[in-house]
Amino acid sequence: MVLSQRQREELNKAIADYMKQNGYHNSLTEFQKETSLPAELENKYAGLLEKKWTSVIRLQKKVMDLEAKLIEAEKEFNQGGGPTREKRNPTDWIPRPPEKYSLSGHRSPVTRVVFHPIFSIMVSSSEDATIKVWDYETGDYERSLKGHTDSVQDLSFDHTGKWLASCSADMTIKLWDFNGYECVKTMHGHDHNISSVTFMPSGDHIISASRDKTIKMWEVASGFCVKTFTGHREWVRMVRVNKDGSLIASCSNDQTVRVWVIATKECKAELREHEHVVECVEWAPESANSNVLEAAGVDSRKGGIAGLYLFSGSRDKTIKCWDIASGMCLFTLVGHDNWVRGLRVHPGGKYLLSASDDKTLRMWDIKNKRNNKTIEAHQHFTTCLDFHQSAPYVITGSVDQTIKVWECR
Repeated sequence: MVLSQRQREELNKAIADYMKQNGYHNSLTEFQKETSLPAELENKYAGLLEKKWTSVIRLQKKVMDLEAKLIEAEKEFNQGGGPTREKRNPTDWIPRPPEKYSLSGHRSPVTRVVFHPIFSIMVSSSEDATIKVWDYETGDYERSLKGHTDSVQDLSFDHTGKWLASCSADMTIKLWDFNGYECVKTMHGHDHNISSVTFMPSGDHIISASRDKTIKMWEVASGFCVKTFTGHREWVRMVRVNKDGSLIASCSNDQTVRVWVIATKECKAELREHEHVVECVEWAPESANSNVLEAAGVDSRKGGIAGLYLFSGSRDKTIKCWDIASGMCLFTLVGHDNWVRGLRVHPGGKYLLSASDDKTLRMWDIKNKRNNKTIEAHQHFTTCLDFHQSAPYVITGSVDQTIKVWECR
């Protein structure tokens, strides 16, 4: 590399300043003679050599990181994970970095992200008390739904996509007409922060969970609370209904997961093995049953009820899989370095995706009980995720106030 006359002079002056600062006076005198430098140097050369030296090391680290990422991307491409989707079965598609879009607009941490069941839109809720609507295919912001007066904690669409339910720390549940984007009902009844809301498969009832330790069932048509489930001893963090709408799974700060029979309000199972607050639950779809059984070391299950497997994620950094029929923990997935905040099973039933406060999005191979892929998803805690049931997209939300759209291939 050949320096210009000006660059050479600047380098000489920086070296001279370095010698002067470090007391190499004899060398400095000789150096100044040989390079014809003036005895006094301008202030701008003070400490310049050290600054340049440290920035070169920083840049070198950056280059090495980028080279490592490039090698990883090339490896994925060569293994058939590139744009030629035909090579891979859709059940094997998993989100791959980098993200397709990083969407910002919320002014506080994002608490929940949910895909619309039909249109190419998704919704996000935040501690800024708003719900935002986005187009995940183009990355465009569509609109904001305002009405809650405190942090919006959870969102749920009915199966038609016409209704959106939201719940908030303002102790209300709101029902939004997604055709006109209007709030048509506000439901009151909980005595504290409402942390979770979900539609029944039929769409005519909503289930909610609250810091008041109860789970409530609401009739959509009237907005009335028709059932209350009590039993948890602390804040109920999340509720999810199984596919046929007969059971509710809930998890709580009391470190338990409970399964309730909706018809009788009876607690069918109390699952205790987590060592900290249980943040999230996710029913395993039928497509995952064979993988769950293989992971549990069961060859065939005579008389077993299909679909009664449940995943739970906790602040103890683990994910557990439960057999609801026996109330036993089948296996535990260990790998996250912080609280597990969100779980979704891949529609193909092969993988479980998890979001965590260790800022990552992880893919778990259920059958082999191992962490297949880790994506450094956000700059801060990853609070939530959703997997589209028919399109190859995953979304994540974070305390860094962004929502990321990941394409699967």
